[in-house]
Amino acid sequence: MESPQQIRFDDGAAYEEFMGKWSRVAGDAFLRWLEPATGWRWLDVGCGNGAFTEMLVERCAPVAVSGIDPSADQIAYARERLTTRSARFEVGDAMALPYPDAAFDGAVMALVIFFVPDPAKSVAEMARVVRPGGSVSTYAWDILGGGFPYQVLQDEMAQLAVTPLWPPSVEASRLETMRALWEGAGLTEIETRELTVERTFADFDAFWKTAQTGPRLAASIAAMPAGDRQTLSDRLRDRLPADADGRITYSARANAIKGVAPM
Repeated sequence: MESPQQIRFDDGAAYEEFMGKWSRVAGDAFLRWLEPATGWRWLDVGCGNGAFTEMLVERCAPVAVSGIDPSADQIAYARERLTTRSARFEVGDAMALPYPDAAFDGAVMALVIFFVPDPAKSVAEMARVVRPGGSVSTYAWDILGGGFPYQVLQDEMAQLAVTPLWPPSVEASRLETMRALWEGAGLTEIETRELTVERTFADFDAFWKTAQTGPRLAASIAAMPAGDRQTLSDRLRDRLPADADGRITYSARANAIKGVAPM
């Protein structure tokens, strides 16, 4: 059987506006829950443009952090974003990590696991490259539970007969699926958490412009008839009421899990 195609995001700047800012607010909540030690060697799997990697450097005072992603363009953006000597980035596959056993104290995936064609392989690989007693963790938008930041956009596009664009391994975003993956990799002391976060846009136009920069959504929206695009915009405006200053604030929800590599 042919393996599912791996989805790649190649525009680091567009991804930063569309999802990088969401990643940081979710990453902040995740790191407060994770409470990692300082001075660790970290691996950020599926690091993308380095948004979460930057948070690891700023918040966790690591001795070293490595980021790996299948997109060469995203890696180039991450290298420009984070020039500290403690950080290094390389192109690679989450299902075949190019590191020796026990090379890191902690490995993490930030909003990535549902894009990996075989999540079980990626979790097993993270467990392999983390030392005994080290941390393996992830957080992912609760897509099937309605927690995706642009869920309202996807819902309204579906009403206009546009097929929702969900990642290939969306089942991996469920807490029960995550737990099964962590247990299957032999990880122990497993804990899970739901993380609810908010983001504020200056006004509806700012939200609408950002929504259309999504690496996959942009093409789908652009392909819609002009009348449908206007209908979509009007429906979204109705569903996302502004405050007295015109700002739009709404929430998203992620599922998180952490476990310990066995001694």
